[in-house]
Amino acid sequence: MTEPWLHIHPEFKLNEKAFALEDLILLAEALQLEGDKEEKEISEFLLEWLYPKNTLLMNTSGSTGSPKTIVLEKEKMIASAKATGAFFDLPAGTDALLCLSVNYIAGKMMLVRAMMHGWHLDIVSPNKQPLLQTIKSYDFAAMVPMQVQHSLKELHRVKKIIVGGAPVSAVLEKQLQEVPSKVFATYGMTETITHVAIRKLNNKTETEIKIKAYEALPGVTFEVDSRNCLVIHAPAISKKKINTNDVVVLLSKTQFQWLGRADFVINSGGHKVYPEQVEQVLALVIDVPYFISSIPDKSLGEKVILIIEGNKDAFPEIEYLGLHPYEKPKEIYFVKSFSYTTTGKINREETKKKIATLEGF
Repeated sequence: MTEPWLHIHPEFKLNEKAFALEDLILLAEALQLEGDKEEKEISEFLLEWLYPKNTLLMNTSGSTGSPKTIVLEKEKMIASAKATGAFFDLPAGTDALLCLSVNYIAGKMMLVRAMMHGWHLDIVSPNKQPLLQTIKSYDFAAMVPMQVQHSLKELHRVKKIIVGGAPVSAVLEKQLQEVPSKVFATYGMTETITHVAIRKLNNKTETEIKIKAYEALPGVTFEVDSRNCLVIHAPAISKKKINTNDVVVLLSKTQFQWLGRADFVINSGGHKVYPEQVEQVLALVIDVPYFISSIPDKSLGEKVILIIEGNKDAFPEIEYLGLHPYEKPKEIYFVKSFSYTTTGKINREETKKKIATLEGF
C-alpha cells in the first residue's frame, strides 16, 4: 500500500500549475539545483515529505527558550491538515496563499494542506506585505500579526485568514473590525502540528466579544495542571497529552482564556502579573516594539519594568490607563535595538541581558 503522504490530490496546483507526484519530485530536485534561498527551502521540505520515511524532523521556534528538534509523524500531519480543511470548509479547488517560511511548521503545513486537499496554492516571499506581491484574491491564507498589520488595506482579498506565531494586539484586533474577511487567532505550537484552537478576531457575537475565548478544534479537549497551565488532549495528533507553559482560565473542556506564559509571570508584592496582558493594554499607547519584564526589588521581590526599542529623547510620557497599580511599570528602559528570534519574535531574555549589562542588575 502506498504511503498516504504520497497521494497528491489530483486538483493540487502550485503557482497555477498542476503537479502529480512525479512532477512534484522533479520540481523539488530542480529547485535544489537552481532555486533561490526560499525556493531551496521549499524543495528541501518537499523532498523530505515525499520520501518514503514516515517521520520527519522539525525545529521549534525557540520563542521562550533554546530551539529544539522534534520528530513528527507524517500521518499525524495529514490528520491535522484534514481537520483544518474540514473546520474552515476549504475543499478541493480552494485558492490559498502561502506567505510564511517553510522552515517552520506553519509554512510546512500550508503545503501539506494544499497537497492533501487539492488546493490551488500560490507561494510568495514571506515578507511583511505578502499581498502586494500578487493581484489575485484568495479563499484562505495564514499569516503572522506583523503581516496582517501591514496588509490591512489588502486583507479584503482573502476570505478567511488564520493568524498565529505571536499574540494579536488589542490595537490590531480593533482595526480588524473594519475588515470584511473572517479572521481568526490560532493557538498551537510545533508539537501540536500548528493550531488546536481558534478565536474569532472579527465578525463576533456579543458573547465572543466579552469572553475572548479560544475554542478547541473537533476532537481536541483541554485540562489544566497544578500551575493552571494548559494540557492538551489531541488523539489524532499525539497519543500522549501535551503539557504547555501557557497559563489559562479553563472555561470548559473545549474553551479557555489565555493569560500568558508561565515562564514570564512576575510575582510583584504577592501579586501575579502576566506581562502579555499588560502589553495588550499598552498597545493602545505605544506604537514601537516593547515588552514587559521585571528586575529584583528589595520591597516587592520583583518589580515590573517596561523595555522599549528606541531613543528615550524621542519618546513621550506614557499614560498607564487601564492598568492596576501593581501592573504599572516602575521603571522604563530603552534599548537601541532588540534581539529577535529567527521567526521575528522579540527575544526577551537576550534583550534584557543588554540592559542588565549596562544597569548592573
